[in-house]
Amino acid sequence: MSDELIARVAAVIAKTQHIPAESVTIHKTFEELKIDSLDGINILFALESEFDIDIPDDEARQIRSVREMVEGIEKLLAAKEAR
Repeated sequence: MSDELIARVAAVIAKTQHIPAESVTIHKTFEELKIDSLDGINILFALESEFDIDIPDDEARQIRSVREMVEGIEKLLAAKEAR
């Protein structure tokens, strides 16, 4: 998991939620960041746009933390590159 990927995901979350970027760390859960399900949907759309990927709904429902989000995006990007 690259620092650049973590930074990009954190930046998108911070921008979407209007919170300081430094408060979004790999160790934070969405609950700690006060992100509810509607916020989560907005974040997903922003991340799909940022990385030009499609995040499957069933996988998105399982994501509860910044780390899980980064790991999921990393997997999707690897699959995209493999095509």
